Amino acid sequence: MRDYEVMTIHRPDLAEDEVEARITDLESHLSGQGATLDARDLWGKRRFAYEIDHLSEGYYSVVTFQAEAAAVDSLDRMLSLADEVLRHKIVRKPG
Repeated sequence: MRDYEVMTIHRPDLAEDEVEARITDLESHLSGQGATLDARDLWGKRRFAYEIDHLSEGYYSVVTFQAEAAAVDSLDRMLSLADEVLRHKIVRKPG
């Protein structure tokens, strides 16, 4: 298993507890794929440097985990299809 980090930006019209529920769903998805969760960091609502889909802010979160490549592919597909996620980035941590 390798170390990964996923950053997501959720729509600003969601309530903060809804965003936490979505992050919990993301973590449940990873656990179901055999990943090990390391940390969760919710940054809250932040302003963008430029507009994304005519929005100027969103909820940022970072989740670090250990997983196989198949779990990362599945996560990428799930986040790409989620309407409440404006952007996401999955990065393999060096090590």
